[in-house]
Amino acid sequence: MSDAKGRKEELDKELSDNENIKNNGEVTLEENDHNHRIYLLSVIGEIEGHECLSSNTKTTKYEHVLPKLAEIEDADNIDGVMLLLNTVGGDIESGLAIAEMVASLSKPTVSLVLGGSHSIGVPLAVSTDYSFIVPTGTMVIHPVRMNGMVIGAPPTYDYFKQMQNRIIGFIASHCDAKEDRLEKLMMNTTMLTKDLGTILVGEDAVKEGIIREVGGMKEALQKLHALIGNKNKEK
Repeated sequence: MSDAKGRKEELDKELSDNENIKNNGEVTLEENDHNHRIYLLSVIGEIEGHECLSSNTKTTKYEHVLPKLAEIEDADNIDGVMLLLNTVGGDIESGLAIAEMVASLSKPTVSLVLGGSHSIGVPLAVSTDYSFIVPTGTMVIHPVRMNGMVIGAPPTYDYFKQMQNRIIGFIASHCDAKEDRLEKLMMNTTMLTKDLGTILVGEDAVKEGIIREVGGMKEALQKLHALIGNKNKEK
């Protein structure tokens, strides 16, 4: 009877994990030699903010991510967080909110940029304790943009500038790149593939001091296990 109950619990957990992956791109990694429980959180597609995007657009909803991050912080059985990024950017306020919350976690955190981490995805990539990018991963750094009607008045431009300064300030405070260099990358006009901004591929992001290291899942998990181990030693 106990074997049947144990098997049922395993199946229930597997179903729950599959549902989390399907709905939110989330799963808990715990089958490892370190006995560490790692929460895998993915930011995929466009970061959806206060307005709902079309149903055929792949999105990460910030109202789902924020409560999950709070739950992770409060959970004694979660040792660290792995943040997987493949995003085109999206809502600025929502992206910054997620980045600020990741940066405030007391658990060790590592990010891994896969296909790309563009626009507001850059603050997300640097919000963790350590960051990786795969060799073919890209990061697009560009000025603040807005769709729809914009009133061409000085207060509007002041607002754009203020928002851009917030983004630059956050990035610079969580990586080795300086604010003036980040602004120069944002305002670059020499790349024909972009009207304004800079595309960084793999090692370029590391050379600019934005991302710490080029690597993949193996390197990212090794680093996270090391950070968790160091924190446990400090207790």
